[in-house]
Amino acid sequence: MEFVHLLLRYLHLLGFAAVFGGWLTSWLSGKFNINAAMLYGIATQLATGIVLYGIVAADGDADHAKLGVKFLLALMLAVMIAIPWWKKRERVAAGHFWATGGLIAVTAAVAVFWT
Repeated sequence: MEFVHLLLRYLHLLGFAAVFGGWLTSWLSGKFNINAAMLYGIATQLATGIVLYGIVAADGDADHAKLGVKFLLALMLAVMIAIPWWKKRERVAAGHFWATGGLIAVTAAVAVFWT
């Protein structure tokens, strides 16, 4: 069971890398768009995060407040990424793009600094 937990955590981190890497690539290219890496990364993070929550909650040592906040932030990020992707927007507004990047940073900060 420990291997499954570690594998899910690894996939969760890869999902974060895809979201952040996709956003960073879009910023550095100057396109300000939502790309496939961001979409699949946030889908991976949501799926693995929900399963990881189930595993931790089953053990009885889950911080429900922290995990609830993380889920809410990930859900908001998923909406900010999925809607422009589904509408096939070539470019998103600068405010939307920077808010997405800020939310990515806040989500990572909550994961790292909230103990």
